[in-house]
Amino acid sequence: MRTVAAPRLVEFVTAIMHAAGCNAVEAATIARRLVDSNLVGHDSHGVLRVGKYLEWMHSGWLKANQAPTIVFESDAIAIVDGNRGFGQVVGEFAGSLGTTKAAKTGIAMIGLRNCGHLGRVGDWAELAAAVGQVSLHFLNTSNGLRVAPFGGGDRRLSTNPITIGVPVAGSDPVIMDMTTSMVAEGKLMVAVNRGDRVPEGWIIDKHGRPTTEPKDFYDGGALLTVGGHKGSGLSIVTDLLAGAISTGKSSDPADSVLRNNMLSIYIAPNVYDAEGTVAREAARFVAWVKASPPLNPDTPVLLPGEVERKTRAERTTRGIPLDDKTYADLLATAASVGISEASAAAAIA
Repeated sequence: MRTVAAPRLVEFVTAIMHAAGCNAVEAATIARRLVDSNLVGHDSHGVLRVGKYLEWMHSGWLKANQAPTIVFESDAIAIVDGNRGFGQVVGEFAGSLGTTKAAKTGIAMIGLRNCGHLGRVGDWAELAAAVGQVSLHFLNTSNGLRVAPFGGGDRRLSTNPITIGVPVAGSDPVIMDMTTSMVAEGKLMVAVNRGDRVPEGWIIDKHGRPTTEPKDFYDGGALLTVGGHKGSGLSIVTDLLAGAISTGKSSDPADSVLRNNMLSIYIAPNVYDAEGTVAREAARFVAWVKASPPLNPDTPVLLPGEVERKTRAERTTRGIPLDDKTYADLLATAASVGISEASAAAAIA
């Protein structure tokens, strides 16, 4: 395990993506978003994805320098085709479009289909919260079958995250960002890279038996849903909202392309609440919740998003930890686009 300062890691990943064919702005956007995921502690959506992105580019699943297309638009609705472009770039476009519409109408819906990996979905809730808007995001991966439905023994669903962001007067926003599976698949990648086992209840093997060996998942096993039948229900409706309702695709084994689809709803309270009642009531409520006497004096009640902000502060100061496998994979990926190992190692020393 080694640590790398976030700005150095951003520069290095930018260089890799630029050498792989992304224009300078796109490369920098991808790098910034990936490293930010590491900064907030979601290593599963961070720089370990760089090698995968290049693999998907070579397969044709992911395409550099693709401008999104608006295929339907009204005052409050838009359907955006990502044209298999990078999710970090297309996601910013969709978020800007949605918040702009909501600022005028009070509420907007953006269906985003046929998009590359959108990264940490919390990014898009934070984007909306930064302009004072509430947002809800439902995401699926149409050819990303990873999860068994409750009572089932094989992969039928993707990890299907749900993210909701709510601004709070005088404080940081509440950002709830969760998969409807026990964990994101990337956390299994992290466990494999580190040689760790995973907790019981996360996965089953290809025979439907419980296991704690993450490699069993990659040998045909499946993730389980959070909360049993309740999480399975959330996963199913998320797949419908993100896939079918966005005009994209719900989980489909016949789909030949690994792509994200996302349905986002943006709400601008200031359109109907000029007095700021909404944000103040949110502040009152979260203060009430946080004032609950902690069962463990060393562990206060936390709001959704607080752990990420704490981790960001720590890693901004101390650097981002990279396990040996992720570090080696980054060097190998850099070499594949013509960056020497010596130059790469020096860049993230």
